[in-house]
Amino acid sequence: MNRAYSVLSIKAVDDGQRIITGIATTPSPDRVGDIVEPLGVQFKNPMPLLWQHEHDKPVGTVNFDKPTEKGITFTAKLADVREEGKLKERIDEAWQSLKANLVRGVSIGFRPIQYSWMDDGGIRFIETEVYEMSLVTIPCNVDATINTIKSLDRKQLASLGKKAVPVVRVTPAGASATRTKSIKSPKPEEGQEMKTIAEQIAEFEATRTAKAADMEAIMTKSAETGETLDAEESEQFDTLEAEIAAIDKHVGRLRNMQKAQLATAKPVVEEKEQRIKTLEMRDGIQVRAKNTQKLEPGIAFARAAKCLALGHLEHRDAIGIAKSLYDGQDQIIAATQRLVTKAAVAAATTTDATWAGPLVGDETNVFADFVEYLRPQTILGRFGQGGIPGLRRVPFRVPLIGQTSGGDGYWVGEGQAKPLTKFDFERKTLEPLKVANIAVATMEVIRDSSPSADVIIRDQLAAALRERLDIDFIDPAKAAVSGVSPASILNGVAGIPASGTGTAEDVRADIRALFGAFIAANNAPTSGVWLMPATTALALSLMVNPLGQAEFPGISMTGGTLFGLPVIVSEYIPSDSSGSIVALVNASDIYLGDEGGIDLSMSTEASLQMDSAPDNPTTATTVLVSLWQRNLVGFRAERAINWARRRATAVAYLTGVNWGA
Repeated sequence: MNRAYSVLSIKAVDDGQRIITGIATTPSPDRVGDIVEPLGVQFKNPMPLLWQHEHDKPVGTVNFDKPTEKGITFTAKLADVREEGKLKERIDEAWQSLKANLVRGVSIGFRPIQYSWMDDGGIRFIETEVYEMSLVTIPCNVDATINTIKSLDRKQLASLGKKAVPVVRVTPAGASATRTKSIKSPKPEEGQEMKTIAEQIAEFEATRTAKAADMEAIMTKSAETGETLDAEESEQFDTLEAEIAAIDKHVGRLRNMQKAQLATAKPVVEEKEQRIKTLEMRDGIQVRAKNTQKLEPGIAFARAAKCLALGHLEHRDAIGIAKSLYDGQDQIIAATQRLVTKAAVAAATTTDATWAGPLVGDETNVFADFVEYLRPQTILGRFGQGGIPGLRRVPFRVPLIGQTSGGDGYWVGEGQAKPLTKFDFERKTLEPLKVANIAVATMEVIRDSSPSADVIIRDQLAAALRERLDIDFIDPAKAAVSGVSPASILNGVAGIPASGTGTAEDVRADIRALFGAFIAANNAPTSGVWLMPATTALALSLMVNPLGQAEFPGISMTGGTLFGLPVIVSEYIPSDSSGSIVALVNASDIYLGDEGGIDLSMSTEASLQMDSAPDNPTTATTVLVSLWQRNLVGFRAERAINWARRRATAVAYLTGVNWGA
């Protein structure tokens, strides 16, 4: 949950009913440099009034009035508790602190709905949903402010990935507060310089040794008398133990400071960049973590695509939009610039003098990240992952020489002529072919600044390519189109009809037939991989023997193993009324050219035929959808990829499979 701090402006105090009316001055930048737009605040009265942002320490309720441009007025009422106890003590402490003007700040806890980055690094929260308001202590002393905010705002620390540290107070804040004895750092005597870190470590270690000796003395006395520790001795021992633990932690911090000081001699530019990459500090207050977010795979590419679309929709510079929305995220900004300039996302090719040089750089990392996100969702991408044998990766435009037939050897007598023999070879070359598809998203999704909108764009782009790759890789009917698309790895191979009615024995018979054809072609079983629809894998996993045990325990609808070989499932493996296809593929005999290149274009004015098999050319009956008329954005994604069988016998497959039917 986010926080917005502001100074409490108390208009009136009703001592009898403990009612406070005031204004939370949210239109101006708060102490952390953010702005919460009052007119965009959503809330549901009444809301809890908390003490120091502790969710388990409510003190009353608060009602917000209608937001105005100047702020939001509120009426807060502290609960009237007559029974003695921790709750009454906490509420009395809060009320007395307000009356004495010791607590003069309020903070709202809210969830951001829509926000944007400002030029000074702050965040403008355009729409928010408020859940609670807290009474907080924000004194003028800067150092005290830092300690107070850190100890109170536990959620902010959690968002930065840091563990909340309990507050150590000399005098507890209230009757319910935990009493913790603090270990004070050594202070210099009057007129002397502050001790070095090494001297502080030495003094703390000496103190630790003394306290450890006291603990040992207590336990020695207990051993001599043969009695357990009494209440006073137990408290003394536990206190010493806690103090030693505190000393150990503090000495550890001092040692870390020693190491850090050795690495602080950096140029000014490096120090500035490091501050940007870690925590921004403003007015002595910890603001937020910047550029440390670990994005999900493919999100960076989706954000670059969104910036490209926003630039087109709003007639603005897409690069400027990227800098505004994702300030400091250099990869997204560089990728957006590449999309705008239409620079080719170069892959490692043999025609490039630097070969793999174009693959190095922040912007290409974003494209590669999206490709890596896409790969595991395709049949091609699952090869070589999770113990599944990988396909034979080859570069584009490099001749691949394979032997199609072998020669014979002969026994030759003394003085006789040696017979000649013949070897047959074939030459193959994988040319880069382009697979493309168009994903359509609404303008509302493009303009939405929430992370879920980025996920929608990413998934739309991935889905546009996933279906075509899977279908064309495995569909036996897919023949090669010269210079356009490769043939399926099953194209031209005769299928083996499945036998029986799909019982467990029929499954074993079908597997034996498939293995027989596979091994007869000299394929190594160790590099075999099953390809089947998810429904077929599910049917196998549900088959049980008369004892109720699974017939094929290694398989599930997401994959697994079948007769010792890994299984890849896909919803795009062909199925019809007669049944589905189950293929056994020798992974090492399938060439794959995939160098990670991807290109992206977008349009809002084109007219699309919303069909997976569009008319080409269009006819009078072709129905076209205008993107402009329907407020849609079309993304065209393209990848360079190709595959081929090393030999026709590298695959074998069953047809008409109805296992478990």
